[in-house]
Amino acid sequence: MRKRVIQIPCYNEEASLPVTLGELPRSVAGFDAVEWLVVDDGSTDGTAEVARRLGVDHVVSFPRNQGLATAFRMGLETALGLGADVVVNTDADNQYSASCIPDLVAPILRGEALIVVGERPIAGTAGFSPAKRLLQRFGSWVVKVASGTEVADAPSGFRAIHRDAAIRLCVTDRYTYTLETIIQAGRRQIPIVSVPVRTNPDLRPSRLVRSTPSYVARSMATIVRIFILYKPLRFFLLAALVTFLPGAAMIVRFLFRYAAGHGQGNIQSLVLSGALVAVAAVLAIAGILADLIATNRLLLEEVRSRLLAQELERLEQPRA
Repeated sequence: MRKRVIQIPCYNEEASLPVTLGELPRSVAGFDAVEWLVVDDGSTDGTAEVARRLGVDHVVSFPRNQGLATAFRMGLETALGLGADVVVNTDADNQYSASCIPDLVAPILRGEALIVVGERPIAGTAGFSPAKRLLQRFGSWVVKVASGTEVADAPSGFRAIHRDAAIRLCVTDRYTYTLETIIQAGRRQIPIVSVPVRTNPDLRPSRLVRSTPSYVARSMATIVRIFILYKPLRFFLLAALVTFLPGAAMIVRFLFRYAAGHGQGNIQSLVLSGALVAVAAVLAIAGILADLIATNRLLLEEVRSRLLAQELERLEQPRA
C-alpha cells in the first residue's frame, strides 16, 4: 500500500484553512491512500477545531508558537510515523494551487527524484515586489552555490518529499526550512528537481514577510548563516582575504616609503595594517575549525537519520 500525507503547517489559519482544505485532493494517481495532516503551531484561534471539523485526518498541536521550520520538521516526523511514502508540504494560506500536486509527485513516482520543489511563476505574481523578486533570485543562487543543485525557486514551500529523503533531512533554523533542506539534499546526494506550479491570489498578507525591509534583513541573515554552516571554510577565508589585502597593501606601502627614506610618521598605518593581518589570520584559523565542526555535524546528522530509520522500522513492525 502506497500512502501519501499532505501536511500543512498552520498558525492562526482559522479563516484561510477551509479554502485550502476545500481544494486538496483525497485521491491521487499512484497512491492507494491520501491523508491530511495539520500542524497547529500554537495558534490562538480555532485552527485546530476547524481542521478537525473539516475532516483532517491528523492534527498535531503545539502549546505555543515554535516557528515555521519547527512545525515543518514535526510534520515530517509525524507523517513518517504514519507510514507515509511521500509527504507533500503546502501552505495554509492556499498560496499554491492544489491542482498541481499530481505534477509535484510525478518525478518521485517515475523514480527521477526524491525531493521535488514547486517553481512559482515569480515574474507573473503580483504579490512579489521588485525587492522580493531580486532577493528570491539571489537566495536561489546562494543555495545553488552551497548545494550544487539546480532548484530555480529555492524559497518555495510547495514540495514533495519521498520517505527516504525525509528521514535524512535535519532542519535547525527556526525561521524557515526551505533553503536549508535543499542544501542538505545537495550535500547528501539526494536527487532533487523542480517543476513549474501555479499559485492562487493572496488570501491574507504574508506572516513571514511583515515588510520588505524585514524580509530582506531576515533573508540575508539566513543566507549568511547558511554559508557559515555549510561552507564555513570558504566564508571565513573570504572574510580573511577582505581584511588581509588592505593590511598587506598598507605594509607594502610603508616598506616602500621606508626604503625611500620617508618612513617617519607612518607608524600608525603600520600598526593598523598589522592589526588587519592579525585579524585575517584569526579568521583563517576560525575557518579551519568551523570546517572541522561542519564535518562533525554531517556525522551527527547521519547518526540521527539512522536512529530515526530504526525507530520507524520498530513502529511499522506491528502493522506487518
